[in-house]
Amino acid sequence: QVLLAESGGGSVQSGGSLRLSCAASGSIYGPYSMAWFRQSPGKDRMGVATINSDSVTSYTDSVKGRFTISLDNAKNIVYLQMNSLTPEDTATYFCARRTGKLMILVKEAFDTWGQGTHVTVST
Repeated sequence: QVLLAESGGGSVQSGGSLRLSCAASGSIYGPYSMAWFRQSPGKDRMGVATINSDSVTSYTDSVKGRFTISLDNAKNIVYLQMNSLTPEDTATYFCARRTGKLMILVKEAFDTWGQGTHVTVST
């Protein structure tokens, strides 16, 4: 069983930056993918970025050029560097994991989730 723990959320002004971290612990082996999703009140949980164990990445269009997902394999930590934040980025951000290396960014494909960390971007 793999456990995920997010950290790094907080409040920032528009144009600012934050870095989220997700530490994975437990039975970590084989090819896998990690991802960040976000969810705002009343809205569905949407994929933001994903990275696999080969460090191949994929992003949703709205964050391309602003967000960077990275993986520290030695520490089993995945990061999400978020720059040029806007109020539209305000949400609870969740880390997720799935077995396999295909670039898939839909929540139904992921079977392990963290508790989430909240990001608020003010004007």
